[in-house]
This record gives sequence, C-alpha cells and structure tokens, in this order.
Amino acid sequence: MSTALEWFKSSYSSDEGGNCVEVATAPATVHVRDSKTSDGPILTVSPSTWSEFLDRVTR
Repeated sequence: MSTALEWFKSSYSSDEGGNCVEVATAPATVHVRDSKTSDGPILTVSPSTWSEFLDRVTR
C-alpha cells in the first residue's frame, strides 16, 4: 500500500510561477504546501478545519 500523497495545484495558480498552492487529501488530514518549494514545510489540518477555512475565504 502506497503512502505517497497525490498533490493538486490550485485552479487559481498559473504555469508562470508566482503564488501557487498545492493540496493533498488523505482520509483524516488535508495537506497544504507552496508548489515552488515542494520539499519545504507542509501545513496539515483536519478535513473539518479545511472545510471551515474554505467556507470563510469564499464569503
């Protein structure tokens, strides 16, 4: 069984660099990172925290 995360780039990110965010989901966690530094720090939150964050930023 593979434990590798499958990362998805934000639909608001372009291929020209700049501010890019990637997200990977797992059953109990959501992982967020800067796509320019894929070996850098990763923010890990619960799915409910991620949903609340998305709800607040889309208002």
